[in-house]
Amino acid sequence: MVAALDGIRVLDLSTLVQGPQSAAMLHGLGAEVVKIELPGIGDMGRHVDVLADYGTSSVFVACNRDKRSITLDLRTPGGKRAFERLVATADVVLSNFAPGTLDAWGLGYEDLARINPRLVWAAGSYLGPLGPDAQREGADMVGQAMGGLISTTGDDGGPMTPVAALMADHGGAQNLTIGILAALMARATTGRGQRVDVSLLGGQIWAQAFEYTHYLMTGQLAGRSNGGHPLVHALYGIFPTSDGYLAIAGCPEHLWPGMCEAVERPDLLEHPRFGRYLVTPEIKAEMRREFSAIFATRTTAEWCERLAATGQRFAPVRNHAEVAADPQALVNGYLVDVEHPAWGPMRMVGNPILMSETPTRVGVVAPELGQHTEEVLLEAGFSWEDIEALRADGAY
Repeated sequence: MVAALDGIRVLDLSTLVQGPQSAAMLHGLGAEVVKIELPGIGDMGRHVDVLADYGTSSVFVACNRDKRSITLDLRTPGGKRAFERLVATADVVLSNFAPGTLDAWGLGYEDLARINPRLVWAAGSYLGPLGPDAQREGADMVGQAMGGLISTTGDDGGPMTPVAALMADHGGAQNLTIGILAALMARATTGRGQRVDVSLLGGQIWAQAFEYTHYLMTGQLAGRSNGGHPLVHALYGIFPTSDGYLAIAGCPEHLWPGMCEAVERPDLLEHPRFGRYLVTPEIKAEMRREFSAIFATRTTAEWCERLAATGQRFAPVRNHAEVAADPQALVNGYLVDVEHPAWGPMRMVGNPILMSETPTRVGVVAPELGQHTEEVLLEAGFSWEDIEALRADGAY
């Protein structure tokens, strides 16, 4: 079966997570992705969390499986000429350099659109392409901080903490992918490509649209999570059990009788304040105290069994090892068992999108630095003499 982006060629100049994860999703949707890396160094993601048993980086493997890697120094005349030749037949150029970097090399959108008017030129940045701070460099941690996410974590009076996942990078990657797909759709009508820009800052604001809208409409900060959500006044949050933690995503009125049954508290069924899904902040605090004491009396597994029996909205708070062993994640392809040619049978992260007519795919092998340089250049029409000249000039 043909994939959704079959026939689309992406030139991925990006590094670390924001850009590479976007290009990985495009690959999963069927695009061919050629990763262009700096000779001798490569994507900086190759150097983060290098695992001794594998001789490679988990960050790089996560974001670059089944891409083809070539090395080109775009700052050299030969490297620039070679890249321009690849651009002539490409559909997307994707990067996450500081804004203005590619323009300074003569490889900005206007430069490349003269070579290929159908090109989608897509860039992810830290703070966006405009404004006095546009050229500042940043990565996930400062994206979380600049976008306001870190300020919402933890309890009032306690320390703040970043989210221990690259959520700013991920949001930027998702928005970059969406922008590229929209530009490809528009090109089908207009025949022309366009420039697409996203940023970590913009992605964090979009991800917190609810909380920002509350502030913009009221002038009041939503506040910190305090074990739940500052604006969701319900039986909603994280509760300690006797051996772990349990998450409850509210209890709508139709589930309240079942909740009272699950916690063996029939007296709460007609409680004058607790029986509604959404309550006041004061009643929310009262419910939290009451249910914290209740949930502390049994194990997480016991509560999961009881709450599932009455159809409640809940989850055990799980770590990655527990999720990686979950049949639900496996049957939906969110995690997949693969046969790696060098590492043997192993489990990898799959594609989160399921499509009935144009199935998505999962990469397995992350390329070695420059592994496909000659192969890609030969396909682009370079002769072996041309390739040797590029090598001699330090272009790759």
